[in-house]
Amino acid sequence: MKKYKFYLLMILACCTLASCTKNMVLPVASGRPYEVLVVLEDEIWEAPAGRALFDILDTDVPCLPQSERSFHISHTDPKHYDQLMQLFRNIILVNIDKTQYSQTRMRFARDKYATEQIVLTINTPSQESLKEFCQQHRQEVVDFLTRTEMNRLIKRLEKKFSKATDDLAWLIFSCHIYAPDELKSYKKGEHFFWTSNNTPSGLENICIYSYEYEGPETFNKEYMMHKRDSIMEKNLPGEKEGMYMQTDTLCTLVKPIVVHNAFAMEARGLWFMKNDCMGGPFVSHSRVDTETNRVIVAEAFVYAPEKKKRDLVRRLEASLYTLQLPQEQNSPIEIGIEEEEKSTK
Repeated sequence: MKKYKFYLLMILACCTLASCTKNMVLPVASGRPYEVLVVLEDEIWEAPAGRALFDILDTDVPCLPQSERSFHISHTDPKHYDQLMQLFRNIILVNIDKTQYSQTRMRFARDKYATEQIVLTINTPSQESLKEFCQQHRQEVVDFLTRTEMNRLIKRLEKKFSKATDDLAWLIFSCHIYAPDELKSYKKGEHFFWTSNNTPSGLENICIYSYEYEGPETFNKEYMMHKRDSIMEKNLPGEKEGMYMQTDTLCTLVKPIVVHNAFAMEARGLWFMKNDCMGGPFVSHSRVDTETNRVIVAEAFVYAPEKKKRDLVRRLEASLYTLQLPQEQNSPIEIGIEEEEKSTK
C-alpha cells in the first residue's frame, strides 16, 4: 500500500511539473525598439560575411532629413550567448555548418524565450553562402524586422489611443484609427481633419483627407502629390499669408503596399512650409473607400528640429495601419509577415 502511494505521488508530481512547464509565464522581451542582437562568431562577424549582415542592419531609414540607421545593432559570440541575452526582443542566430545545411535558409519563431520576441535563424553551409544570402535578401530582412516592431506598436495603440482622433475619423469618414493618446489638438475642414500633440519640443501630427477616386491614374505619384499640396495649402496654412505646406517631390518615394488584405499606396518623403523655415518627414497611406468611391488618405508628419525623427515617424506610421475603412470594421489589425522560408543556393 505504501509503495502504491509512493508511485501515485510521483505521478502527480510529474503531472504537476509538466503542467507548470506548459503554462509557464514567459518574461517580457528586453531591449529598445528597433534593437537587434546578432549571435555570430567574432571572427566571422568581422569577416566579409558578417559585414554583409551588418550592412543590412546599418541601412539608413529612407526619406528622413538626416541620416539615421534602421536598427540599433548589438553583437555577441555564441559562447557568450546566455539566458540573459536570450531575452532580447529581436535576435538573429546564424549557424554555419556545411555538414548539416546544403543551402542558406532563414526562418523565424515568435516568443521563443520571451513574450513580444522574434528570433530569426539563418542556417547556412558557408560564409560565402551567408554573404550571398545577405546581398540577395537585404531589403526583405529590413522589412521583416520593421514590420515586427510596427506590430508591437499597433498592439499598444489598440489598448491606449487618442479618442479625439478616432472620434473625428468616425464623424467625418465613418472610419476608425488608433493614434497616440497625446494627439488631442485638432482642426476640421471639408473632407479633412488634423490632430497634433501640439508641444513646443516637437510636433507629431496625423491628418486624414479624401477626394474622388477617378480610376487607376488616381494613384499616379504626380496626381497624388498635387492633391496633397492643394489640400494642405487650403487646410494647413502658415502663420502669415503666403505660407503653406508643400511636398519636396524630389525626395518622395511612392510604392504599392497591402493593408487589411487590400491595395494601398504608400508615399514617404519630406514636406516644407513655403516661405518659411519649417519642414520634416511624412508618410501616408492612400486607400479606396469602396462604399463612397473616394480615396481616403491617412498621413503622419513630424516637425522636430534638432531631434532624431526615426522613432517619431515609425510610431505614427504604425497608426496608419490601424485605419479601418467602413467596409473593414472590426477586422483584425496586423501587418502581414511571410511565413515561408527565404533561401538561396
